[in-house]
Amino acid sequence: MRARTLPFSRQRTNGGKLFTRKALAIAAVVSMGTGLLAGCADDGGDGDSDSSSGGEGKTTVTLGLFGTFGFKEAGLYAEYEKLNPDIKIAENVVERNENYYPALLNHLTTNSGLQDVQAVEVGNIAEIVATQGDKLEDLSKAEGVNKSDWLEWKWEQATTKDGQTIGLGTDIGPMAICYRKDLFEEAGLPSDRAEVAKLWEGDWEKLVQVGEDYQKKAPKGTTFLDSPGGLLNAILSSEEEKFYDASGEVVYKTNPAVKDAFDLTSEAAEKGMIGAQTQFQPSWDQTISNNKFAAMACPPWMLGYIKGKSQPDAAGKWDVAVPPKSGNWGGSFLSVPKSAKNADEAKKLVAWLTAPEQQAKLFEVQGSFPSAQTAFDSPEVTGAKNDMTGDAPIGEIFSEAAQQIPVQPIGPKDQIIQQGLTDNGVILVTKGKSAEEAWETATKTIDNNLDK
Repeated sequence: MRARTLPFSRQRTNGGKLFTRKALAIAAVVSMGTGLLAGCADDGGDGDSDSSSGGEGKTTVTLGLFGTFGFKEAGLYAEYEKLNPDIKIAENVVERNENYYPALLNHLTTNSGLQDVQAVEVGNIAEIVATQGDKLEDLSKAEGVNKSDWLEWKWEQATTKDGQTIGLGTDIGPMAICYRKDLFEEAGLPSDRAEVAKLWEGDWEKLVQVGEDYQKKAPKGTTFLDSPGGLLNAILSSEEEKFYDASGEVVYKTNPAVKDAFDLTSEAAEKGMIGAQTQFQPSWDQTISNNKFAAMACPPWMLGYIKGKSQPDAAGKWDVAVPPKSGNWGGSFLSVPKSAKNADEAKKLVAWLTAPEQQAKLFEVQGSFPSAQTAFDSPEVTGAKNDMTGDAPIGEIFSEAAQQIPVQPIGPKDQIIQQGLTDNGVILVTKGKSAEEAWETATKTIDNNLDK
């Protein structure tokens, strides 16, 4: 479920209604990644089981997933089976996308061992569209599917050059800034979400300036932001272009937006306003539990992660503000292989699971924000609340952010580049390296990985 173009994590826990699900990106060990995801881990759908007969004359439709998409947890499978008594649904779940995705590529390449439905992480969708599109059904022609339901950029991400839409979007991750009201107040900053948003409106540099103000009176042992990777990801997700241009060329070293984001993040790190942590690692989890930072880049699913790592007394102390610029972190797709044993029934199921009504239900229960724009006005979205943020109208805030997300080219190696810039780049500045040294290390690492 989630674009996350950066590796990301989503853990789902039932409490406060918002959950998270973790899906680490290929070759990435961090970011929409944690070991707390539900699901039975295996090799990612080897096709050994008989998926045609569900017993008692029923047809079993199988899904190959990673992490926790939440369909089962939200009761959607049970609802569909009740509506379609001849259908039984079985999901085959691999905990980490870094294990799931290579197996999926192999099964698509050999056109064997595929489930009836296969999930694709947003960070991998460009490669699937470019190299495996001919192995997947065109879901734009599936009954009940209306292109206008989806955000245009989400629909286009899974559409081939010849107009075949090989995946239907399950969710997106519109970015906001989550912050601790109590820590802001202790540092002499406003805590009202509208006033907070005005402090950094329209400019990430303003957010860093707010961080400088925070550090002047920061509660002992706290930093303004959680991690350099979180800030870099947020800035880059709000750009019109980052690692690839519209023609598919790698431009991360020549795109000034990337270097500017890297330098601004490095500046914040040098000034001591960012925790020296890598997101979704145990040491970072502890900073949440121990209230060691005041703000972080935050898509909807992050609220569930925060809840899972926080002490009980943190409930209601968080709030959500509009970010300097809108970006996206998270989102996945469901596809149907042409060689699926039950392709026709699979297309019907995918169309139903990704319909606006089901996406709204999934957000209400699991915290996966709809990629169907027609779901934004549903009561499940507009009335959404979260234990950690009290009465904050999170549905409205994230809906507003979602409609301003830039249409950004995604390349096949986006996650490799992103991980290099964070794990081998800006994190080094928090450990004493200069911004120039960190950039050199990051680019060398990335270029070596791209040449493999």
